[in-house]
Amino acid sequence: MKGNPMKKFTFCGLVLIAMLAGCQTMTPEERRAADGQTCRSYGFRPQTDAFANCLLQLELDRRAARRAAFDEPFYGPPLVVYQPVPVRGRHR
Repeated sequence: MKGNPMKKFTFCGLVLIAMLAGCQTMTPEERRAADGQTCRSYGFRPQTDAFANCLLQLELDRRAARRAAFDEPFYGPPLVVYQPVPVRGRHR
């Protein structure tokens, strides 16, 4: 494949920068505001026990999702390969 290696390197660098720019994290304040908006959209009123429970459930769900992502990061559940072992003394 012909081409200028420097152009390929620059292109790959720009693609990497664009991908990283797409990864945004929320500050704790932004996350709390978004969670509060979510709970209000469900019909819960601020300053009530139900609203606090809604916020708690959202956080617990987020933590469970994070744990699940770290348990099986890319490949899903572990692959089990079964190979039958021949039994000695048995001939067919």
